[in-house]
Amino acid sequence: MKPVSELSFEEALRELEGVVGQLERGDVALDASIELYERGAELKKHCEAQLARAQARIEQITLAEDGTAAGTAPLDPA
Repeated sequence: MKPVSELSFEEALRELEGVVGQLERGDVALDASIELYERGAELKKHCEAQLARAQARIEQITLAEDGTAAGTAPLDPA
């Protein structure tokens, strides 16, 4: 099993979905459920951090009057 820190967002999300599915079915022994829950918490934190980094990188390109890129501005989420 790959360390969570080495997973891409997509890999982590896919694994998190699998963890949630196993926990929801309830067919896992208690000790294994605890381990799954801990792994799921790590995966969730990893996904949230990657999303926050991606959101911070999203910028709007500001255009000059002639239509060329004049710079960037922070994304206005409104």
